[in-house]
Amino acid sequence: MLDASRLHVTFADGARPDGPLTPRRYTLTHSDRTGHLFLTVGTDYDRRALRSLQVRLERDEVLGEWMLDAEGPRLDLHMAAQGGLPVFGTGAMRVGIFRHYRSMVLEALRHGDKALAEAHPRIDDAPIVARFHWRRGRVESEDWGRWRR
Repeated sequence: MLDASRLHVTFADGARPDGPLTPRRYTLTHSDRTGHLFLTVGTDYDRRALRSLQVRLERDEVLGEWMLDAEGPRLDLHMAAQGGLPVFGTGAMRVGIFRHYRSMVLEALRHGDKALAEAHPRIDDAPIVARFHWRRGRVESEDWGRWRR
């Protein structure tokens, strides 16, 4: 369950709370020490947040990107199944952790970017696809539901 008081949202240059839908990317990181979540919404990923020591060692960030194709809008989420130091768990363990925190991740994205849904109601039915990136380029994808709550 998300504690909204621990979610810190930043809109980077080029992104407003109400849009645009594309390009729109999310960088979701956290602090193990404080339990706070940090969400950056922008036209690109938050490279500064991705360079932090904790993120580089653990590789437990969630990157999201809105896509538009013939089927309509879709949110792709990217997570490293393998990466960082091996001390932070095997790939299977890491995927299990991402799955365990799935509802909190989705709630953080939706809560942090709630004005987007109000401005673009068609995204309520947008599918969310989780993509787990393994070494040697292997990617596993799974359906994580729809954008609506």
